Amino acid sequence: MTSTYAERAARHGAHGDAERRRSRLVSWLRLATILPGLAALVWGLAHVAHGGLPAVAAGIVLLLAYGGLVVWHARIEDRAAWFDALRLVNERALARTERRWDALPPAEAPPSIDLPHHPYALDLDLFGRASLFQFLGPAATPQGRGTLARWLVGPAPPAEILERQGAVLELAARHEWRERLAAHGVLAGDIRRAEIDPFLEWAEGPNPFPRSRVALQVLAIVLPLTTCILLALFFADVMDAAVWLIPLTIGIVLSFVTSKTIAHEFDRAGVGQYGLSRYAHLFRHATGEPFDAPPLGAIRERLGAEGRAAPLCMARLNTILSFAAFRYSAALLHFPVQALTLWDFHWLFALDRWRARAGRHVRDWMDALGEIDALAALACIKHDNPDWAMPDIDPQLSLAATALGHPLLPAERRVANDVEVGPPGTLLLVTGSNMSGKSTLLRAVGLNTVMAQAGGCVCASRLRMPPSDLQTSIRVQDSLELGLSYFMAALARLKGVVDASEHERPGRVLVYLLDEILQGTNSVERGIAVRAVAGHLLDAGAIGAMTTHDLALAGEEPLKGAARLVHFTELVDDDGAMWFDYRLRDGLATSRNALRLMSLIGISRQ
Repeated sequence: MTSTYAERAARHGAHGDAERRRSRLVSWLRLATILPGLAALVWGLAHVAHGGLPAVAAGIVLLLAYGGLVVWHARIEDRAAWFDALRLVNERALARTERRWDALPPAEAPPSIDLPHHPYALDLDLFGRASLFQFLGPAATPQGRGTLARWLVGPAPPAEILERQGAVLELAARHEWRERLAAHGVLAGDIRRAEIDPFLEWAEGPNPFPRSRVALQVLAIVLPLTTCILLALFFADVMDAAVWLIPLTIGIVLSFVTSKTIAHEFDRAGVGQYGLSRYAHLFRHATGEPFDAPPLGAIRERLGAEGRAAPLCMARLNTILSFAAFRYSAALLHFPVQALTLWDFHWLFALDRWRARAGRHVRDWMDALGEIDALAALACIKHDNPDWAMPDIDPQLSLAATALGHPLLPAERRVANDVEVGPPGTLLLVTGSNMSGKSTLLRAVGLNTVMAQAGGCVCASRLRMPPSDLQTSIRVQDSLELGLSYFMAALARLKGVVDASEHERPGRVLVYLLDEILQGTNSVERGIAVRAVAGHLLDAGAIGAMTTHDLALAGEEPLKGAARLVHFTELVDDDGAMWFDYRLRDGLATSRNALRLMSLIGISRQ
């Protein structure tokens, strides 16, 4: 994949450079036509009586050529921007495959997610630098990023996971489609909530004249028609009195009375629509071709209203607002046109008809676009890692993985292990020396569980797991703001895990991952606490894994009868150098390396 992305980035970059060279040439041609054209036109007009007509004709031809060059130049600039977007998409994909985190956009959690109190987001590095969210992204749109984030922090039901898997597999095979979706997202840029919210509020809101709407519609037709008929009769000398001034005056008064409300409606629709119009290509791309997977077909159906696709609805709205903008773009002409035709009323009613037919669908369009964007992000990972498996969500209450690895580690550094967690009444007890891979194993289990229940592939050759609610205690931090010591923070996190195990979850199982719990206290009290927590979780039917340096715990109940023992170890070569192979082995760890690590960094024993 690395070479493919590098080649595509180079090719798109070369096309973009060629378009920019063409753009510079056309810029010079524009200059070479506008200046001589204006000069010829001015000179010819000044000497029209003395043979200046050929100069006038030449000036007109040059100015027409300039107009054509302006249109051509705009298209060249659009193509250059398109190739730049495609290049950036492939450069980001290359950075993702190489795990070059600084070359990827930031991946902070949305404000709606309460990270400090989430049961696993902080421990598993779901957000931030070198996180799962950064690895899966960037999604093409803010809605896609929000949807993907929600999928990571909240597992989907099994049926929905299966449907997402089908969509992910279909999109994984459509590399060109995904690349273009991402490029359209780059060109659209981020749309702030402040740009969209007023438009959604307008689109889902009521008519500005709920009680007088019918009367205004009748007057908007009757008054101009009456004015025109009476005016024609007046100029045809059929009638002497200027009776046509009566309906004209009524229309002018009506326009002044309603002007503020109508202008407010046009502004509310126009400001948000400008931001939404930047997504026109994304809507068109998402609805441009059929899909086989049911979720993708359903999303395509949602991107429309009353049989019209979202791009056509948006084009209709653009047309309405462009005519409504006549009051601003041609203010001097607007007054007589408004007086004679009640122009603003007709486009206000057209806008209201659009809102009645399509307005209530706009929010769902954005949600649907976010869903297909999130599915495309998951599909990118499957495309880039064809050997990663789609997990089996099995109601059997155990988690079993073959060749499970940490998805955020590059392939050359990743070591895969076979792991089994469960069934209920058992736990996986992981022992081993410092730096041997215990915490990494827990995070690998957790991250793959998250990816599986989001609907994506997993970093394993096979994974079978039950529908799970995940709880972790891996990275515990003290808090000056909350006045919590490390020990109290660890206790609070453990309480969250224990409390979660007491909740009924029909058809689901609690999966816990606990790393060196309560390591900030003495070994006697820690042992008592670990045994109490383990007993509670075992009795509750939860499944999970724990790591510990305290080997004595394995020989005491409840761990003695329930724990399946595995360990990591360090290796020492003939020269005394220590290294790790990160291979999971059965049984209890038999070595410690703290003193050897001290000597390696120059701290000698006294």
